[in-house]
Amino acid sequence: MRILLIAADPMEFPGILRHTTEVKPAGLPVDWSRSARLGTHELVLVANGAGAHRAAAAVDAALERFPADAIVSTGFCGALAAELATADVVVASAVSAGGRTFAALSPASHGVHRMGVVYSIDHVAQTAEEKRRLRAAGGSAVEMEAGGVAERAVALGVPFYCVKVVTDLAGEDMANDFNRALRPDGHFATMSILLGALRHPQVCLPELIRLRNRCIRGARVLGDFIADCRF
Repeated sequence: MRILLIAADPMEFPGILRHTTEVKPAGLPVDWSRSARLGTHELVLVANGAGAHRAAAAVDAALERFPADAIVSTGFCGALAAELATADVVVASAVSAGGRTFAALSPASHGVHRMGVVYSIDHVAQTAEEKRRLRAAGGSAVEMEAGGVAERAVALGVPFYCVKVVTDLAGEDMANDFNRALRPDGHFATMSILLGALRHPQVCLPELIRLRNRCIRGARVLGDFIADCRF
């Protein structure tokens, strides 16, 4: 089976790559891509920056060379449901984006996970208040890329999955302004984030360290889960 996995950043993939062999550059016209084998499956992993437009472009670029049998939107997400903890895996039953709802298939897995609607929006959900509103609308988790992946998968008739891992909690406000640091190319301006953090170092710097540690753990848990999935 040929499986295309789309994320925003390469740091969302190390956990998956731990389980693969024959890893090499995929040579796609995107920010980052790798081809690999996972058991009997052929994988292409693509990270092309944050946001629906970047994710949709990644799908189109990959499918020109890799006729995928399934497309998986994966990577980090924020919790909307209070019961979700960091490193919890969320498998989308559907993706809500821009007023549209896209059905998502569920992979078979023995791994522990939660099911729910993933809200895909055009910015980082930084406040607990915004997360509460999205939860009230029916969401379980929030992120930025799944809507773009889902739209292209549906348009092209390729089976679509969405598997995410939680890195920030429903009740948390973010002290660092990640939206202000998000560049048009879908990447976060690291220096802008650091300079902003230095203005309030007692709050912002610990948050950055905490988020980094959560991302490292989350990527590992996500990779273990996906390696167990049957798409």
